Amino acid sequence: MRYPRSFSHIGLSVPDVEKAVKFYEDVMGWYTIMQPTMIEEDNSPIGEMCTDVFGPGWKKFRIAHMATSDKIGIELFEFENNEKPENNFEYWKTGIFHYCVQDPDVEGLVEKIVAHGGKQRMPIREYYPGEKPYRMVYCEDPFGNLVEIYSHSYELTYSDGAY
Repeated sequence: MRYPRSFSHIGLSVPDVEKAVKFYEDVMGWYTIMQPTMIEEDNSPIGEMCTDVFGPGWKKFRIAHMATSDKIGIELFEFENNEKPENNFEYWKTGIFHYCVQDPDVEGLVEKIVAHGGKQRMPIREYYPGEKPYRMVYCEDPFGNLVEIYSHSYELTYSDGAY
């Protein structure tokens, strides 16, 4: 049977999980549903599950769980010896390179991101200038993760089926 699956959550690696929780609470308004917690490589169910995912030798990491207003989960991971890539925007490589949030006040959210240590990567652009008020912009959070901001829903933005 074919049907659209709902989006559950996304995992983001950050250098400092407490700072990330504060940023996402203050800037995005996301809810913390599990405070930062240490997970250790051991024989517990979560330890074994993480070894299945990361392979042996991961030792320990910190994790916090957050949620958006539409019930999408955000997992924040802080690994030991974490590294910020020299170029965090290698869009030509396969894999996830950004996440997107929706806010009708695009300018206001960009200002908050910048005021809290992030940056704006491009000017705010209109998808259909003079026709529809759909706008977007790419920013970067203080931890190097790329965030796109849409003024309107994904469905509205792309419902015409062409630029």
